Amino acid sequence: MRNITILGATGSIGTQALEIIRGDRGNFNLLAASANTNVTSIKNIIDEFAPKYITMMDKDSYNIVKDYCKAKNLSVEVLYGVEGLIEISTLSDVDLVLTSLVGMIGLRPTIEAIKAGIDIALANKETLVVGGEIVMDLAKKHKVKILPVDSEHGAIFQCLQGNQYKDIDKILLTASGGPFRGRPLNELQKVDVNDALSHPKWNMGKKISIDSATLINKGLEVIEAKWLFDIQPSNIEVLVHPQSIVHSMVQYKDGSVIAQLSNPDMKLPIQYALNYPIRKASVIKTLNLLEIRELTFEKPDLNTFKGLKLAYDAINEGGNLPTILNSANEVAVELFLNGKISFLDIANIIEQCMLKIEKIRNITLDEILYTEELVRRYIKDLIK
Repeated sequence: MRNITILGATGSIGTQALEIIRGDRGNFNLLAASANTNVTSIKNIIDEFAPKYITMMDKDSYNIVKDYCKAKNLSVEVLYGVEGLIEISTLSDVDLVLTSLVGMIGLRPTIEAIKAGIDIALANKETLVVGGEIVMDLAKKHKVKILPVDSEHGAIFQCLQGNQYKDIDKILLTASGGPFRGRPLNELQKVDVNDALSHPKWNMGKKISIDSATLINKGLEVIEAKWLFDIQPSNIEVLVHPQSIVHSMVQYKDGSVIAQLSNPDMKLPIQYALNYPIRKASVIKTLNLLEIRELTFEKPDLNTFKGLKLAYDAINEGGNLPTILNSANEVAVELFLNGKISFLDIANIIEQCMLKIEKIRNITLDEILYTEELVRRYIKDLIK
């Protein structure tokens, strides 16, 4: 029996992880979970899975959940805020922390879980984007596994089984192209939020859907892949693959290319990470290549979707520039979702931040958090 903590249990990844746990109760126990404001879903999780710990990030929601547990006389410890996230990530009897939080908030609890020697199933790409060197060094020091949950990184991880990182020639990171694939820049001037959220293949949360539409998501994945697989950005190539069947590939120095294929469904990489190194019976529809018939690949349009190029610039320069990129994107996406800026403004704001904000070469956790604050202040003044 594996005790699991899920950070972000009510989001897209969290709810799909709960499906897998629900179907394999003999092997998994939900020990702890967190949410932001989704009180209704957390109440349902408490009633169904009986976790010992719950963390809420919103104060009012924390009070509601605490009162609910008290009224029902449940032995659930309800915690609050970042300190609550850290507590449920470092419990002595937790075997695996699935971190599916959105944004930089996942960094601190992930670091503390690693220090406690707990394996990580990582769906929070921002953790490695802003703190990749810190996180991976700590994982090596404490002999902790970082198991990727993103479909692309999960695919690469599977393609590497039985092989050595030193034999990699190139990682081929696939992208669906998002809802605006093939559209010229002038057509994106007036697209709205609903257009950007209409992903052709994947059902994801709002923030990740917007990141996919701008291709920033793929840029963040390039940075994440650099740290996960110890490979230079020049050896990571992005290919647009609209069918979303090939989830990524590894090209080896002998010329072999190994790919991972499946129907687009996040439950597969989640299941693989939760059970690694064991493969369980399928929880997704089995792939039928005769039905698919055609698999195509094309180069990304870096002029229209310059966020991807900015990500390469950020990781090539290093220091706090990936933090600037990530933080600026978080703020800009929130502004776009709230109707404050246009779709194309997202990449423009990121570019301005990368040009104007103070550069720091050798970063610590404090300097990452300091950089995030600089970015938020700069964008606030910029929007004014």
